[in-house]
Amino acid sequence: MVDITGKYLGEKRVEMIHGPSKAKIITDAPIDNHGRGESFSPTDLVASALGTCMLTVMGIYAEQRSIDLKGSHFHVKKEMQPSPRKIAKLPITVHLPKNINLAEREKLQEIALHCPVKKSLNPDIEIPLEFIFDV
Repeated sequence: MVDITGKYLGEKRVEMIHGPSKAKIITDAPIDNHGRGESFSPTDLVASALGTCMLTVMGIYAEQRSIDLKGSHFHVKKEMQPSPRKIAKLPITVHLPKNINLAEREKLQEIALHCPVKKSLNPDIEIPLEFIFDV
């Protein structure tokens, strides 16, 4: 269990503190939803969590097999549905090293598809996923 606390700062901004590390994140409402858009919005964090979760679980697998994933990266686009306002689509592209063999590529893709964040998201959210081995 991890404790995370949040404090409303006013003007649609919230400061969160990660209990174990004391790291801080401030969120801001997006410009299209009455905010200043000066930081990640809560739904931006959901999109970010998807990409970071995929890279993290692939990294765990890779480290156990001495596969170097350094330099791997993702790009996710968050598409909102206007009414009711919610995340509609999270197309994500994951870039991985090109020297990974076919069997390991397939395993890494399977692991990413089953990351805890993806499994926790509403199944109504479209998540087109593309892997490119070009790093």
